Amino acid sequence: MALVRLYIRVLDLLGKEARLGWILAIANLALAVAQFAEPVLFGRIIDVLSKAPTDAVTGGPPPPSPWPLLLAWVAFGLFTIACSALVALHADRLAHRQRQAVLTSYFDHIMQLPLTFHTGTHSGRLMKVMLQGTDALWRVWLGFFREHFAAIVSLIVLLPLSLYINWRLAGILFVLCIVFTALTTLVVRKTYGMQMEVEEHYGDLAARASDALGNVALVQSFTRVDAEVQSLRGIADQLLSAQLPVLSWWALVAVMTRASTTITILAIFVVGIALHAQGMATVGEIVMFVSFATMLIQKLEQVVSFINNVFMEAPRLQEFFDVLDAVPAVRDRPDAVDPGRLQGLVEFQDVSFSYDGKRPAIEDVNFSAMPGQTFALVGETGAGKSTAIALLHRAFDPQSGVVKIDGVDIRAMTLAGLRRNIGVVFQEALLFNRSIAENLRVGKPDAADEELREAAKGAQALDFIERSELKFDTNAGERGRMLSGGERQRLSIARALLKNPPILILDEATSALDAVTEQKVNAALDTVMRGRTTFVIAHRLSTIRNATKILVFDKGRITESGTFDELVAQGGYFAQLAKAQFMVQEEQKALPSPALAAESKL
Repeated sequence: MALVRLYIRVLDLLGKEARLGWILAIANLALAVAQFAEPVLFGRIIDVLSKAPTDAVTGGPPPPSPWPLLLAWVAFGLFTIACSALVALHADRLAHRQRQAVLTSYFDHIMQLPLTFHTGTHSGRLMKVMLQGTDALWRVWLGFFREHFAAIVSLIVLLPLSLYINWRLAGILFVLCIVFTALTTLVVRKTYGMQMEVEEHYGDLAARASDALGNVALVQSFTRVDAEVQSLRGIADQLLSAQLPVLSWWALVAVMTRASTTITILAIFVVGIALHAQGMATVGEIVMFVSFATMLIQKLEQVVSFINNVFMEAPRLQEFFDVLDAVPAVRDRPDAVDPGRLQGLVEFQDVSFSYDGKRPAIEDVNFSAMPGQTFALVGETGAGKSTAIALLHRAFDPQSGVVKIDGVDIRAMTLAGLRRNIGVVFQEALLFNRSIAENLRVGKPDAADEELREAAKGAQALDFIERSELKFDTNAGERGRMLSGGERQRLSIARALLKNPPILILDEATSALDAVTEQKVNAALDTVMRGRTTFVIAHRLSTIRNATKILVFDKGRITESGTFDELVAQGGYFAQLAKAQFMVQEEQKALPSPALAAESKL
């Protein structure tokens, strides 16, 4: 029943192609009925030909002419050929069109899932689920409309028809169907769990390969190529060990199918000859039932193939539907509106949020940032800084309290409209494997070339772009690997500058840079921060010296707030942190350089 429900859901995904699907189903029904004309007409022609011709002396009615039966046979044959060709053509087109539609829909869905989902799910596994899932859907749709539905309908038509013609011979066909059903049910029950395990190994294989390829520099520098290859080979061996028993069971079904062909036809001849001797079956009926048996076995093979296909695809389809059923934690409300361009007044009012519902990540957070002000968030790792900022652009929604921009609850705004007003410069510069121009236009898709130049200039990035032979058409490489860390970061700043948002978030934007590069990036940040409400997450206190207000987080709460000088004067946690960082710098300045130390020894 689980397979039946899964199959019905696959058919439900036909969407706007459902109308063509119904037409193909009706065509399959007509095709299934027409296919039985051949054995029936063949048997009737044999009966007609086997009757003795009329004796001229004794007289009597002449036997019926076989020609009308033969012409009907030809007509049904031509109809079957034409109908089969049309069904195959349109089934192919339907399956290909809908595969692309579902693939696009799936990609749109996973791109809207929250970061928590993507953090816990490997991107390689998601790609595997997307590609294998849509391929499985394509195969199921194609098989259903090209042969599987016709095969199922044929069985429904054949068995009652055989009963009507000769119920004694039909009993053999019923026994054959019962044996096939029992055997197939047994194999499905034996192997369903095994195939689910196989798919888990496929997922592990995709995740491990993607992980190694994504960290190829690490693999090579630590001479782990052989280790990674051996690890992948081990997963492949586990996959094979899990797959072989499944294949063995289905090979048994194939062997039984071949054996049943000979046994069934032999049984029909034996029973048919006995019935013919008693006048209970004609020669034509025996020939007809031999054709029925051949056709029945062919259809049963198709049905078994159909069940096998669904069975093999079931784990992939189930994984696909599991991802498709994942509900985004943050969605547009039915009455959400696009706010247009905002001014940048940001307010947190008694905001609390917990990831697990037990321990609060932030609790009772309150502050107001006026348009154009710069707020810095400081605290230990896990203190709640990033969580607070994530709530601002609705990566999550708070369990209590409200976040407002320009006096409006951000949940009343559409996600696209809200995020259009917020620019983010991440600690790790995230770039696509596309040209520099395409990466910059992520911030503003319709930006003109001159706007790109101005944004790059403001981000201190124009010099290194102009030095490149292809300039703005230079490919950044996968995750921007064709560029240095400082170049990647300046491009991400240029992207934010091009977007020109009223609210800017800087998430440790300079923490991974050397001193010279940091100076250039800070100059770029000064440009991009001008006139915007800016939130800076920082561990280096030197980068937030001139912030309008600094918020100190500890265990999810704001424990201190004020300007740099005010917090130092308070002598609290921030003052200790500032003192520690400045002491380190003073100690470094006090130490003699290696050259001076060498001279003193001389």
